[in-house]
Amino acid sequence: MGQYKANSINSQNFNLTFDNQKIGELIYEKWYSFNAEIIMSDGAKYQLEPKGFWDSKIELKDGTKALLEFKMGWKGIIIKTFFDNKEDTFLLKLNGLLSSKFVLIDTDKRELMVAETDFKWNKLNYDYNIETTQNFDKFDNKELLILTILHCINYYMTIIISAG
Repeated sequence: MGQYKANSINSQNFNLTFDNQKIGELIYEKWYSFNAEIIMSDGAKYQLEPKGFWDSKIELKDGTKALLEFKMGWKGIIIKTFFDNKEDTFLLKLNGLLSSKFVLIDTDKRELMVAETDFKWNKLNYDYNIETTQNFDKFDNKELLILTILHCINYYMTIIISAG
């Protein structure tokens, strides 16, 4: 079981760490933007770009190749991954209506990951505590997936706030 932490200093940059080792960073062009970049600690760069009508879908790209896409569904955020030319589908949902916990489940309804948000009103930023299961830890692209899931949660929060 992995214990990750993500910290945002200014709600535009999120650093992901595991045992105080930096894994990567999620960087927004500007606050409330759906465009973002992921930079892994090995220097690999990925882009998150909105697509479709009203930016209804977000794609994670490695150059021109789409590795993942997500969109809002009735039950939460539906995530499709295309890593290693294999398609997988996951659901990221809030664990209850007034919860600060997001849970990632696979198509067999197995829990893979829990991300708990800790919103700091005085600093207007989020910290996340992320716990992964053994099944999740077997994924090749798990750290890239975690950084993308942070973007999913930020996207979800933005949509909920703007709808409220």
